[in-house]
Amino acid sequence: MMLSARIFSFFLIFYIFADLNSVQAQSASEEEALAKTYLQKQEYDKANSIYSKLIGNNQQFNTVYPDYLKTLVALKNYKEAEKLVKKAIKRNPEVPAFSIDLGVVQLANGDKRAAEKTFDKTIGQANSNSVLAVAQAFEQNKLYDYAEKTYLQGRKINKKETDYTSQLMQLYAYQRQSEKLIAEILNIVKENPEQLLLAQNMLQNSLREEKEFEALEKILLTNVQQNPDKNVYSELLIWVYTQRKDFFSALIQAKSLDKRTKGGGEKVMELGAISLKNKDYESAIEAYSYVIKEYRTSPYYGYARERLIKAREEQVRNTFPVDLAKIQTLISDYQNLLNEVGKSGRTVEVMKNMAMLHAFYLDEKDKAITLLQEVINTPRANPDLVAEAKISLGDIYLLRGEPWEATLLYSQVEKSHKETPIGHEAKLRNAKLNYYKGDFQLAQEHLDILKLATSREIANDAMDLSLLITDNVGLDSSTAALKEYAATELLIFQNKLPEAQQQLNTILQKYPQHSLTDDIFYLKAKVFLKTGNYQEAIRNLTKITENPQYDILSDDALFLLATIYEEQVKDPEKAKTLYNDLIVKYPGSIYTVDARKRFRKLRGDVVN
Repeated sequence: MMLSARIFSFFLIFYIFADLNSVQAQSASEEEALAKTYLQKQEYDKANSIYSKLIGNNQQFNTVYPDYLKTLVALKNYKEAEKLVKKAIKRNPEVPAFSIDLGVVQLANGDKRAAEKTFDKTIGQANSNSVLAVAQAFEQNKLYDYAEKTYLQGRKINKKETDYTSQLMQLYAYQRQSEKLIAEILNIVKENPEQLLLAQNMLQNSLREEKEFEALEKILLTNVQQNPDKNVYSELLIWVYTQRKDFFSALIQAKSLDKRTKGGGEKVMELGAISLKNKDYESAIEAYSYVIKEYRTSPYYGYARERLIKAREEQVRNTFPVDLAKIQTLISDYQNLLNEVGKSGRTVEVMKNMAMLHAFYLDEKDKAITLLQEVINTPRANPDLVAEAKISLGDIYLLRGEPWEATLLYSQVEKSHKETPIGHEAKLRNAKLNYYKGDFQLAQEHLDILKLATSREIANDAMDLSLLITDNVGLDSSTAALKEYAATELLIFQNKLPEAQQQLNTILQKYPQHSLTDDIFYLKAKVFLKTGNYQEAIRNLTKITENPQYDILSDDALFLLATIYEEQVKDPEKAKTLYNDLIVKYPGSIYTVDARKRFRKLRGDVVN
């Protein structure tokens, strides 16, 4: 019985103490929460009175320490703060963050020399296992220079120049230290060329200003010359030129790399496609010509020949007025290619391209229809090319004034290629067809869907047409003006340019000061450009650029004006001035990148 009483007494005492400790812990937790609230409210004296008591509890030291230190520094009680940090160091000598806290306190106290000494000592004591912890502690305190020193010290310790490269890249990117970032990126690709994609992504996310790309270009050129066996430098340089839309310089490097590596023309073909997409026809022509000359037995040979004619076609079609003799030459080139390789599933794109030249430039619509029907009926032809041929056939029916046949074909492609760029292109054609007919509500229904298209070009076109309709549909007179304007755009599509120009003049007279006025001036300029009347094109564009109320189309007009002076009028100084105006006035414009490239080329500082 006496033993049982003793056991009972022991457990009773144990539970009393346990309960008491629980109450004390709960009380301490509540006090800590209160102190934190005071700290957040910047009531530092109140926070200090609580933290100074709680810090004496060994179990709470680590949780209370950070906020107590903030409180002491805020109160400028640096002596007590230093005592607190030294106590933390004594308790946890293996944690470098406490040593850095000591330096931070010294820095706050104005003792820069002591702080530097503390920081340098901390870095000096780092080993391969603690470098990351030390550097990250510096970063948390925004002491980025010391973080950098720590990583570089880690390299010395490990005797490896590529250690901590990713951390340094992140650090330099955050600090916008582009030169050091570039050096680290080159360091990593030199050691491991497979990191090229990582390097490109890092550069793309970090370099924003033209001077940064120029600096990278110069460094890469030097590295290419000094290390011709390191192909990764050439590949990175090609990427830089492509980012800057300097395709000619990119092509020079691509050809040089292709010859060194016996690459089979693949990289040059890729660059030709990019150049053509960006309307740099000369670079595209040069790229495809190189592949044709160097790789006559290559699988790329036939495709390069077709792409070369396509590039020349795009150049001819975008050089105004269009030279019909050159159109005839292009058709002959396509026909010669067909005679050599034959009509098959591999050559349907050639046939499609020929058809469009016959229809839109030589007014030979029946020939065009026959060719496109051949494409559509070709066995084993690529379904996407067949769909494109149907869209082209629809365009020709629209040329012939048969909109119902056109919309039937567009709708077939919409159905067969749902949620694809080709299907979206067909839907855009249907939207434009409804727009031409003046059925703006149905057009808008198509456009609302296309605004979300994955293709940026289609989405942008849909957005532009949607805004045009929205801005000009409301009052009856506005709708009437827009219907006449839309009908005029159909005349331009059908290449009835004199009738279109006359209709635009009529709209201006019937609806003076209408919201469509700037659109009419812009469209008149494009028609004049097509017919080779550059001075009238300039006059109409200038009406937009010099009138502040025409702000929506100002950057479009300014860019087109500059290109006319550069390409047609051959006045590089005037073009250069206009490109610079666009860069300065409209830094967010979609034309800014291209304007900057053209400006640099005219200034003569593009490295070839």
